[in-house]
Amino acid sequence: MNQDTNQAKTNMSTIQIFTFNPTQENTYIISDETKSCVVIDPGCYYPEEKRELFEYIQTEGLTVTHLLNTHCHTDHVLGNAFINECYHVIPKIHSEEVIVLQHAKTMGASFGLMMDESPEPDVCLVEGNKIVFGNTTLEIIFTPGHSPGSVCFYNAEENFIIGGDVLFRTSIGRTDLPGGDLDTLLNSISKKLFTLEDEITVYPGHGPSTTIGYEKKHNPFLKNF
Repeated sequence: MNQDTNQAKTNMSTIQIFTFNPTQENTYIISDETKSCVVIDPGCYYPEEKRELFEYIQTEGLTVTHLLNTHCHTDHVLGNAFINECYHVIPKIHSEEVIVLQHAKTMGASFGLMMDESPEPDVCLVEGNKIVFGNTTLEIIFTPGHSPGSVCFYNAEENFIIGGDVLFRTSIGRTDLPGGDLDTLLNSISKKLFTLEDEITVYPGHGPSTTIGYEKKHNPFLKNF
């Protein structure tokens, strides 16, 4: 188990990045000067990972206002039940991900990852709608392909995207899991993400951050776009 923690700061937001569980999944906590925060894709699995996440929120004096999932593959929702128990927030996901979330526990078991049942959403995410907390706004962009209801969270004011497993540094999300489709994923990237400004930073579900411009130039899966 290799845990890694790092942080990025924009003009207003602090993006705390944790790398959790055997898949080395990136969990994000975004906060601003109001001390409001959202937790995105809590992949905390081991007790020490849950403790690390909890202690960061406590030490920083943050108030968790939203639990957001870019998609609901097991490695991205392992900590949903924990966050719900600690902060009484219910995950917000796209409606196309409800069935994925319902099967996450079974799929996790097939990979040797035993998880607590995640609460189901009471409100589903819709493209173009916004998540507002403190002084921060995240716009929902619908980017299916890796998973049928994958979304990205875009902060236009501060030029960053939390992208889940849609676009990686010089790679893209896998499409061989149920509900995945390569053509759909490539269309999501080319029509939704590559139409944004080159300088926008993309924080992915695994691996290091990148930018839209870098991927346009260097991503071998997207040379024709």
